[in-house]
Amino acid sequence: MPPRAAGQPAYPSPGGPGTPVRQSVSSRREAPVREETPREVPPPRGGRVYGKARSGSSPVKPLNAPPAPPGDSGGRGGGSASRMPGWRPKRPGRLIVRILAGLVVVLLILAVGGYFMINSRLTKIEALTDYEGRPADTPGTNWLLVGSDSRAGLTAAQRKKLATGKAVGRRTDTMMLLHIPEGDGRPTLVSLPRDSYVPIDGHGSNKLNAAYAFQGGQQLLPKTVEQVTGLRLDHYMEIGFGGFVGIVDAIGGVEINVKQAIKDPKAGINLKKGLQTMDGGTALGYVRTRATGAIPDLERTQRQRQFFSAVVKKAASPGVLINPFTSVPLALSAADSVSVGEETGAFDLLSLGLAMGGDPVTTVVPIGSLPTIDGQSVVKWDREKALRMFEALAQDKPVPEDALGGR
Repeated sequence: MPPRAAGQPAYPSPGGPGTPVRQSVSSRREAPVREETPREVPPPRGGRVYGKARSGSSPVKPLNAPPAPPGDSGGRGGGSASRMPGWRPKRPGRLIVRILAGLVVVLLILAVGGYFMINSRLTKIEALTDYEGRPADTPGTNWLLVGSDSRAGLTAAQRKKLATGKAVGRRTDTMMLLHIPEGDGRPTLVSLPRDSYVPIDGHGSNKLNAAYAFQGGQQLLPKTVEQVTGLRLDHYMEIGFGGFVGIVDAIGGVEINVKQAIKDPKAGINLKKGLQTMDGGTALGYVRTRATGAIPDLERTQRQRQFFSAVVKKAASPGVLINPFTSVPLALSAADSVSVGEETGAFDLLSLGLAMGGDPVTTVVPIGSLPTIDGQSVVKWDREKALRMFEALAQDKPVPEDALGGR
């Protein structure tokens, strides 16, 4: 068999050479059509742009075409083609930040406005004055807190209701020294009995509250306290009967644990033993009464410390401070009720409240004896223990337990 040429079938087809080849069914299937990639037609070298002939061969680009948003393919399915130029996706986080920033600004405005309003309503007095031999400044902050029996601002009906009597003038029944340490230590609140027998500049020795009654008493009393304690006072605050009642009522009363039943018509109270909430009038009678204890004056100083701690702790509590229905009346009542030294402002009063909101040490000056001098019953301090107490406070240290005069 002669060799076959390349491309010829391995076996001759029927019919011989020249006979048309009959394709089978499978061979008659159409071959798939190949799509040819259209050739890129070069853009015309010439052309007109807005009626003018242009030069160059680059394609014409749209003028001022906005950039496509991310992910926009230009197709109809994505919906991007319908977005307006300059569109930006919404960001909820930015809206929240703006709202919070607005609230902070409003709160700052209210705080600053409230500060200036309260500061302007405070009654300022010249209480702390410089003099020769005045104690040097010491660490921490020292306050002299004075409760006077002033009836100023009370009507006749209020005096009768509160059983304050008709006495005129001003005397002080409550004197407390408050030391606030610089660090995280506990504040110390020390009662100074009004009958304490101490030297008073220019008046010999007398009861401590006599310094307040003498001419210039609002300067003489702080000076006397500084001289007998060796502590330099940083702030002075005084409150009368009317302010006392107003502050207690502004915070919705104060909770006091009464150690024994007390009935005292002179103070206008009839209290049962146990924990109870007192309004302003009842609390005033509670701290003024002398109907308890073998030594009424010392018993009263204990009740005064108990009451003061309870009032300040409640006033500085979050439930009062963040509630405008209690914090605003309290701030206004306090501003209208107290007299403070010229160096004392609204922030100082707030720091006082926050410091007392913790767990202060409450005590009284150590007592040595209770003699009668010139026909008057007086209180003499235990000099050695009292000096140790005030030296510890001057050094901003806790008072030794054996130098505390009682709780």
